Amino acid sequence: MNDYPHLLSPLQVGSHELRNRVIMGSMHTGLEDRSKDLPKLAAYFAERAKGGVALSITGGYAPNWHGWLLPAGSLMASKRMADKHRLVTDAVHEYDGKIALQILHAGRYGYHPFQRGASAKKSPITPFKPKAMGTKEVEGTIKDFARAAGLARRAGYDGVEIMGSEGYLINQFIASRTNDRTDRYGGSASARMNFPVETVERVREAIGDNMLIIYRMSLLDLVDNSPNWEETVELAHRIEAAGASIINTGIGWHEARIPTIVTSVPRAAFSWVTGKLRPEVGIPVIASNRINTPEIAEQILASGEADLVSMARPLLADADFVNKTASGRADEIITCIACNQACLDHTFQNKHASCMLNPRAGRETELILLPVRTKKRIAVVGAGPAGLAAAVSAAERGHSVDLFEAGTEIGGQFRLAALIPGKEDFNGTLAYYKRQIEVRKINLHVGTKPDVSTLAGYDEVIIATGVLPRIPSIEGIDHQRRAV
Repeated sequence: MNDYPHLLSPLQVGSHELRNRVIMGSMHTGLEDRSKDLPKLAAYFAERAKGGVALSITGGYAPNWHGWLLPAGSLMASKRMADKHRLVTDAVHEYDGKIALQILHAGRYGYHPFQRGASAKKSPITPFKPKAMGTKEVEGTIKDFARAAGLARRAGYDGVEIMGSEGYLINQFIASRTNDRTDRYGGSASARMNFPVETVERVREAIGDNMLIIYRMSLLDLVDNSPNWEETVELAHRIEAAGASIINTGIGWHEARIPTIVTSVPRAAFSWVTGKLRPEVGIPVIASNRINTPEIAEQILASGEADLVSMARPLLADADFVNKTASGRADEIITCIACNQACLDHTFQNKHASCMLNPRAGRETELILLPVRTKKRIAVVGAGPAGLAAAVSAAERGHSVDLFEAGTEIGGQFRLAALIPGKEDFNGTLAYYKRQIEVRKINLHVGTKPDVSTLAGYDEVIIATGVLPRIPSIEGIDHQRRAV
């Protein structure tokens, strides 16, 4: 019996049938910035397509060098680069998935001195002040978007996503806070919309009717001097008329002070705004942000708030999210805890993104779980996060595993972290490991401190007992009434 009839149902969008309602949303991994990393990027997306994702969207590729996120960063501006991307698209198509290239002009959010913006207004989160684009340069940038889309078609992509949210260039044109122009791309709210609308029109002309155009639209900017709801609806109508196939939901500028994706943000906290837009347009809409379980995704779709759901970090955590859902194994999904430590934090440090719960994410060509030739008896001492991961990985490869824990429950300090208000999602990780202990037939011994004689008969012993807590030097810390 299918417990997720909406989530797992196909959807026809133009000439493309999406096999379910799960979109892997765009997330910059760092693998986009160097062509030598394209094999890794191909393996990364292929694993998600193999795991059942209907449509994946790449990290952002600039349409010209002024639009770089980073100096000499990801760019789609040449036939040579497009041809190299065949490696990525072919890998996804091998598993019957679809993939779209995101075209993103950073505008004043670029980390380089060659920035261009709607106006010469410096971002509070980047070090350089942008140069205001002249009218001819705006028109040239629209052509560059169209050229990048045409190159995406050459590369074998099924569509493109035009990044119009999160405070990047297109969003900067729409909002009066960053647009004080007096030409046809500034002034009234309708005039400020001309840039994105003309971009979608030119992209549609460049790629024809068979490719998807996803427009990622800011439905809530969460900053001052941004469009009101009536203006947002007007833009949606114009984007649809210009040729978009799908509208994706963007929430908040990067400089906004309101959290949108951290673990303390309630699950599906912003799906209501997608639901508010849905009856206003005749094309599918995608809900996004803090959707990390099939139950939440199904609820959003069943309630009519969206036609599709976007998940990025949850598919870093578990590439088999969809297949597990479809095969009745939803309780075996590694639930994203929105910690941001190995995904976004790594990206901001110019490192390749990965996942604290799934270190294979982004390293699919390096960390390969091959079945073992010789089965071993392995003892793992300590059932904190490290011990649990070691035990499950060893059992997954075919070893016989005994897991010893001195306490009465698994989890170690991770269990303590789950007690902090706002970090309740951490309990989902412990639930995953409890289930894996059952599924992988790991022998769990709680309340047990193995000694040398106990461990003597094993082929391998893994010590994962963690560290001793540090007692801070605080006056009164040794008081007899100190909480323990």
